[in-house]
Amino acid sequence: MKQLLMAAVLTLTGNILHAAEHVVLITIDGVRWQEAFRGLDRELALDDEYSERQQELLDLFWHDDANQRASLVMPFIHHTVMHQGVVVGNRDLGSCARLTNDYNFSYPGYNEILSGVINDDINSNAKRPNPEKTFLELLSANEQFGGRMAAFGSWDVFPYIYNTERSGIPVNVGPLAAPLTDFEHTLNLLHRDISAHWPTVRHDAFTHHYALSWLRERRPRVVHIAYGEPDDFAHDGRYDEYVLATRRVDRFVEEVWSTLQDIDGYRDNTVMFVTVDHGRGETPRDSWMHHASERAVQQYMQSLAQRFPQGIEGSDAIWMAALGPGVPASGQITTEECLTADRIAATLMTLLGEDPAKYNAVMGRVMREFLP
Repeated sequence: MKQLLMAAVLTLTGNILHAAEHVVLITIDGVRWQEAFRGLDRELALDDEYSERQQELLDLFWHDDANQRASLVMPFIHHTVMHQGVVVGNRDLGSCARLTNDYNFSYPGYNEILSGVINDDINSNAKRPNPEKTFLELLSANEQFGGRMAAFGSWDVFPYIYNTERSGIPVNVGPLAAPLTDFEHTLNLLHRDISAHWPTVRHDAFTHHYALSWLRERRPRVVHIAYGEPDDFAHDGRYDEYVLATRRVDRFVEEVWSTLQDIDGYRDNTVMFVTVDHGRGETPRDSWMHHASERAVQQYMQSLAQRFPQGIEGSDAIWMAALGPGVPASGQITTEECLTADRIAATLMTLLGEDPAKYNAVMGRVMREFLP
């Protein structure tokens, strides 16, 4: 029955698939494919240097079976998306997804995901306006989308990634400038009064609840929600908090999906796509904290050069997951070629019924694995 409902909303405009009216893109900063598909790393969980909450991690997330462990860390991805959508990136099963930018850290990664273009000059996390246009900005020129999109991020660099002065895309990384509801007023007060854990990254709970409120009150067509805590806990060397933050974000993603299904217009008419901006290391052990290419450690991340002169192996490895109308219920799939992050924007535009080549001919090509 669900497949029939999904098929009913598929139309063709010329040769362009039109599967959904809305897209929600969710990015989770720096969650490794290893935790997503293998679950808790017992060695890291029991390492006194990286984990203070050892018994709690074992009680919550340990199972002898890797699939069961992974589903304890990210139950929504495993119990819902893998049954109703497509999941790519479990390299243990021959499923490959990766970055194509030459740096393997956040600003280049988010630009690749959002614009579909690799710009070699985007080579730091500095707060510089992005010369590339995100797919949200490209779509905003279309009157069917203009004024009906927004982004919410925990990292304060996102207004620059979206180049808000040029694009006009509303990007929330702080209190809402114009709260509409009592709940949004309360969020603003809490945002002001609760200390941030890091100077440039707010708590994901604020990003999450601002985004949910925006969905309910303003009904945008395209939304990007960018959670950030897992990456920052990893850089702090707190494996316990990294895993707990990953579990928390999986719950947030589930709540986004449930909210969409509760709202007329979004229900059965929205694609949700989840991915990460980079991977992390696995060997040597301390490389799990880091991510950088060989070029990055020679330039922007020189502090890692002595320990990791070739960069962090595996930090280009990402994963992707999607569900919604037009997305086949294929579950975990193997890949003949490695799917790349520069193809995400074109895929989402295609699911919205738009031809990405008409907006930017040099974007990465569409991923047919996410289409009917």
